[in-house]
Amino acid sequence: MTIEPVPVHDPADTVWRLLTALLMVRKEEFPALAASFGLNPGAMHALLQLDPEEPQSMSSLAGAWKCDASNVTWLVDRLEEHGLAERRAHPGDRRIRTVALTRKGAKIRSQVEARMYEAPDNLRALSLRDLETLAKILRKIVPEDRSRP
Repeated sequence: MTIEPVPVHDPADTVWRLLTALLMVRKEEFPALAASFGLNPGAMHALLQLDPEEPQSMSSLAGAWKCDASNVTWLVDRLEEHGLAERRAHPGDRRIRTVALTRKGAKIRSQVEARMYEAPDNLRALSLRDLETLAKILRKIVPEDRSRP
């Protein structure tokens, strides 16, 4: 009888599994977060993806969101219903429609981000030293353009 060796777990896979599990738990909270602002998760995601400084064309949103133009229309309709975004004519080509956040939309977007980036209690329970170490490690792997809220 041959005894099979116990498989050695890849430490990177173990860390990735833990990070993914943490993010999945947080993701489960998104529908409630969206609902607290009167939005569905798709509309909340769309709100967070809109650039507060630069109106974007409907076609560029479809490309960025990797969805059909009809989905962009539906999502923008939801945001418009809540007064969070508005369609505008493109200044250089009136045939192109752009989407811009309203003042209310920019305010709600900031509030959603603030709640979304609020650390959970189990993370706050870590020591300052552990938090600083974790932040240092994560900065090594998180793309710089994604590390700022």
